[in-house]
Amino acid sequence: MLKRAQMHMGTLVYITAVGSETVAQGAIAAGFREVKRLEQLLSTWIPESELSRVNASAGLTPVQVSQETLDLISRSLAMARLTEGGFNVAVGPAVEAWSVMERQHIPTTRELEQLKPLTDWTRIQINETERTIYLPRAGMRIDVGGIGKGYAADRAADAMKKAGAQGGVVALSGDIKTFGSLPDAVGFPVGIKHPRQDGAMLAIIDLKDEAISTAGDYERFFEQDGIRYHHILDPHTLEPAKGCQSVTVIAKEGTVADGLDTGIFVLGPERGMALVERLPDVEAVIIDRDGRMIVSSGLRSRLRQP
Repeated sequence: MLKRAQMHMGTLVYITAVGSETVAQGAIAAGFREVKRLEQLLSTWIPESELSRVNASAGLTPVQVSQETLDLISRSLAMARLTEGGFNVAVGPAVEAWSVMERQHIPTTRELEQLKPLTDWTRIQINETERTIYLPRAGMRIDVGGIGKGYAADRAADAMKKAGAQGGVVALSGDIKTFGSLPDAVGFPVGIKHPRQDGAMLAIIDLKDEAISTAGDYERFFEQDGIRYHHILDPHTLEPAKGCQSVTVIAKEGTVADGLDTGIFVLGPERGMALVERLPDVEAVIIDRDGRMIVSSGLRSRLRQP
């Protein structure tokens, strides 16, 4: 078993591969290549990326993109529908207005109202035949930060399997995709962070051919007058979502886990867990605003103490 780390998508990416040394090295290299390739298509920090070109052409013209970019935006819109707009790839202009990590600005109600037309995900136009994406209003933009890492983890894991790895883990920050298992183990043990105790774990779960993703209010936030303002905005109010401290989702695909954790965070504990219980192959751990832990029915027997 080998483990390596590289910087991609603005975070340290860890890839672990199970197999002979030669196979593991080849699989890890294939995984990193795929993550890097997707970053070039999807990162809005890269001016020449496909999504940057889509954003630059907002209000002007449709932009032709690769099948991967089209697929990810199609899936993002499906995730928005599933979470009643809780997950929203068009919310970027509002996130920038709050600027949680830089200016720590609290926008006025009027400012947020003016931004609402730019954050309407239902206006995003996809043409499957022409393979184009069009944002009809100038100032609109797409940011796949809430789903792109899960998608990249899925694709990297596929590349590793093709390279012959018997098992592996792709970890992009809080988005982790596993396949196969460690020798003499049930799967890959992954810890679920405590949202209020730095470095503490709430529980451990063994993942096998599954992905896990966490959305929390503890990574990017500031406090003012005793109120915590964080980066996960409710797209309906364009203010920080108030019902949860963290949401961890386990699913077969990283794309699903990554998109759902944000959407469920916005929906809140009751509606969010009701959605999880309706979905096949999806489980979740929700920590509500009071620190209470709610675990989906299919997960209770699988969690163990750290």
